[in-house]
Amino acid sequence: MVTVTAMHTQEGDIPTAQELVDRARAMIPTLKSRARKCIADRNVPDETIAELKEAGFFRILQPKRFGGYEMHPNVFFDVQKLIAEGCMSTGWMFGVVGCHPYELALFEDKAQQEVWGEDSDMIVSSTYQPVGKVEPTEGGFYLSGHWGFSTGSTHCGWVLLGALVPPSEEGGAPDMRTFLLPRSDYEILEDEWHVFGLQGTGSHGIKVDRAFVPEYRTHRALDGFMCNNPGQEVNDSPLYSLPWAQVFVRSVSTAAFGGTRAAINAAMKIMEGRISTNTGKASKDDPALHAAIAAAHAQSKEMELTLRTTFKELLDTAERGEEITLEQRALYAYQSSTVVRRLAKLVDAMVELLGGRAIYTSSEIIQPWLDINAARAHVANDPNNRTKDVVGTMLGQPPVFTFM
Repeated sequence: MVTVTAMHTQEGDIPTAQELVDRARAMIPTLKSRARKCIADRNVPDETIAELKEAGFFRILQPKRFGGYEMHPNVFFDVQKLIAEGCMSTGWMFGVVGCHPYELALFEDKAQQEVWGEDSDMIVSSTYQPVGKVEPTEGGFYLSGHWGFSTGSTHCGWVLLGALVPPSEEGGAPDMRTFLLPRSDYEILEDEWHVFGLQGTGSHGIKVDRAFVPEYRTHRALDGFMCNNPGQEVNDSPLYSLPWAQVFVRSVSTAAFGGTRAAINAAMKIMEGRISTNTGKASKDDPALHAAIAAAHAQSKEMELTLRTTFKELLDTAERGEEITLEQRALYAYQSSTVVRRLAKLVDAMVELLGGRAIYTSSEIIQPWLDINAARAHVANDPNNRTKDVVGTMLGQPPVFTFM
């Protein structure tokens, strides 16, 4: 059990970025010790959720008026990487659930008050697949459907669900929205999450049977794209003027950095003591293995630097009151989409040089290898969805994929 000093002894008592990073680093041994239970249970342990809350991690991107910290996104991602180094399933869950306070801050104030007004520690899950059936009605919508992949859902009291609002006029375009529902309005389908990697994320299914969702509890994707959200009237920090998609896509690629660091550490540990029973050669003298470890270490650091630079440029631009260009946004989303696949190849290169020692499920390199390969399946981690917009915006053309 990691003990963390309570942060909210008085209003406005906010830890420093370094304190949060230090707390995350201190949790790594505990997260490692719980990783097998997390995987076996297909869910992050309750005690881990409690400790993440106690450490203040879910408050990093939350508005200050609800006790949040409104910190630089780089602080959030630094914490996520360290959590994922201890357990990538936990790091993935934290990235997804922990970035939702940012999107919730973009909703109308009434929705924010409903979620955080009585419990500022409330956390929210999501699944943005636009598979729901929407029926417009007076004051809002009726929503029905079955969604998959709601990470961390059993720990959350609300959910964000994607769906298309049908056009009001014949031939019009549908309106992509996120619908916010309380726990009483949906069912969590806990027996759906059986996967080969990221097993512990608890990414269960969600079922909704014609629940009424008021207009104010919806967020239009177009508002997020245009950076003109109703919540910015009450949350007027430059932080909340960033494109929402830029925050989200990084939340599902950044855990792979922590998984890769865990894999590098595991490879080094195996290398130090492994002597091939067939050749008699020591792995610590294998130049090919050295090259694979060096590549994973150096290239992951390069990608992390790109992440850090991206959000420095985004927030610096917002603080100057300048517009973030579509060319920038397309490039940043593309760079994020390449991370997991590139890291998967780097980790795979180490695994194939570690012989039979690496293939046991007891090997510390196998779980991060599985997790990173599973993370490739997320739509935001497929660079093929982004290439057209990178080239198109370079030519001055409007984007095709507007979630960026």
